[in-house]
Amino acid sequence: MAEEQIKEYELEPAARHLMAVCRQGIRLDIGEPDDGASRGRSRVGGTPDLPPQAEWPRTADGEPMTFLAQLNLEQLAACDSLKRLPAQGMLYFFVGIDEPAYDIEHRVIYAASADGLERRAPGGSTALDQEFDSFDALVRPTLEFPNYAYVDEDMVSFDDDSYERYLDFALEMSSAGEAWENWGSMFGFAEGQHGDDEFEAACALILRQKYGYNPGQTMEALAAHYGGDAERARHEVDDIVMLLEIDSSDAVGFQWWDCGVLHFFIRGEDLRNARFDRTYCSLYSS
Repeated sequence: MAEEQIKEYELEPAARHLMAVCRQGIRLDIGEPDDGASRGRSRVGGTPDLPPQAEWPRTADGEPMTFLAQLNLEQLAACDSLKRLPAQGMLYFFVGIDEPAYDIEHRVIYAASADGLERRAPGGSTALDQEFDSFDALVRPTLEFPNYAYVDEDMVSFDDDSYERYLDFALEMSSAGEAWENWGSMFGFAEGQHGDDEFEAACALILRQKYGYNPGQTMEALAAHYGGDAERARHEVDDIVMLLEIDSSDAVGFQWWDCGVLHFFIRGEDLRNARFDRTYCSLYSS
């Protein structure tokens, strides 16, 4: 499929490079409205189906966080050929106030089982003071190619309009067509401006520092953190994973600033060990 589309978009000179840098992702589309009766399905918006012992997460000020989405990991397993996620259980995503755009207070909760879940309301207003419409999440595997923030422009600029053709190609490869509205993606390239989201996440997750928007300085700080090991520093940045990107959605009611996106990042090591309590949340808006 990808090779055929590369040929259709006349990108053959960059084919080897593109196939080397693409990522196996998962896209989450809006399905049928939540019927309110089923428990444990992948859903966006509404209220979560939580284990009985789970407490609703709260901000540092004691306010209930806002629920965003729940993912049934058994449902996602068919789309996760690299087996990055646990084969069973649930992931829940909550957020506090989405200002400022960095180091946003949030919580990702992992439940090892999807049995015995109960629909839970927050019992009052939440941090964002909004109610979102709820839909089942349709899950599909994708090949994710670098967006404009991450693409090596020199590699795809081999004729007058090849760069524009590449951007159209990358968009089509992640699209489900006009039939469904996409609200989320996993394991791909973060939507942004500078392609440095992994550096920002590494600063927060490893150095416990605010990102200074200087990748070079971040690499130096990481190397110093690891006793001068520059190779380890590079590995840590490369090992940052975009766990989930949540797009603005008219259907659900999500509006991240000016039609932006919300990001959840995790270190690859923590993902492999199911340490979803160690994540970083940020927001990008143009």
